[in-house]
Amino acid sequence: MTLSHLRDFLNQRVRDGVLRRSVDKWSKAGVLEGGNLLHPDTGTPQGGVVSPLPANIYLHEVLDVWFEAVVKPRLRGRAFMVRYADDAVLVFSNESDARRVLDVLPKRFGKYGLALHPTKTRLLRFGPPGPEPDRTDGPGSFDFLGLRHHWGRSQRGPWMVQRKTAGDRFGRTRRRLARFMRIHRHAEVAWQHLKPTQALRGHYAYFGVSGNSKALRCMHYEVARDWWKRLRRRGQRVRLTWDRFKLLLARYPLPEPCIRSAWVRHLAANPST
Repeated sequence: MTLSHLRDFLNQRVRDGVLRRSVDKWSKAGVLEGGNLLHPDTGTPQGGVVSPLPANIYLHEVLDVWFEAVVKPRLRGRAFMVRYADDAVLVFSNESDARRVLDVLPKRFGKYGLALHPTKTRLLRFGPPGPEPDRTDGPGSFDFLGLRHHWGRSQRGPWMVQRKTAGDRFGRTRRRLARFMRIHRHAEVAWQHLKPTQALRGHYAYFGVSGNSKALRCMHYEVARDWWKRLRRRGQRVRLTWDRFKLLLARYPLPEPCIRSAWVRHLAANPST
């Protein structure tokens, strides 16, 4: 992302001088790395509070507007795009259209000082399996926004796109909670209980989509098991058995898995969407 292009994009819609000066100050604030203050002329600070705002403005012009106004009118088949921040999935009904766009996409990004991720950017054939043996996951799956999208059988039998927690996101959450329990295993049990409770509620709120109940139950079990293992190591004389730990869970229960986004029922009620 170059600041000159960002200013050009802002000029198209933003006339408020106060807001423009604020954006300029944010972009010139610098980045602190290893104790050194750097002032790069490209990009926005990684993890900065304001970073999502200019990034979305930039990609809206570079990718969204270009895809709708330039790319789609030249395609043979249907196409649509889903983008969230700097992650995007482009869907095409015609393979030749997908290959043509993939060839020109790096040039489009390079024109504005951007580059595609070398490993995440790929062309994938994503469609319901044919007559071969049933499988719920395979080469046709992909990860997007922490969820693995794959084909699976619905309760009525037809193939449908299903989602489950991506493996890296599942492992990251579990390792973070396991580390907390290891460091604070000698703390008061009531205080220990607060962190996994908050983490699980947030996990269910994001990953609680239809079809993902198995992964949610697995996360609940693994967190409880990790907590039990750490509590067992608080002392060497009395071993905390699993049965005694279940009594402790009755007093300090962990949130039960729940589905928050019933998107299958939504589609059934609104077939036009």
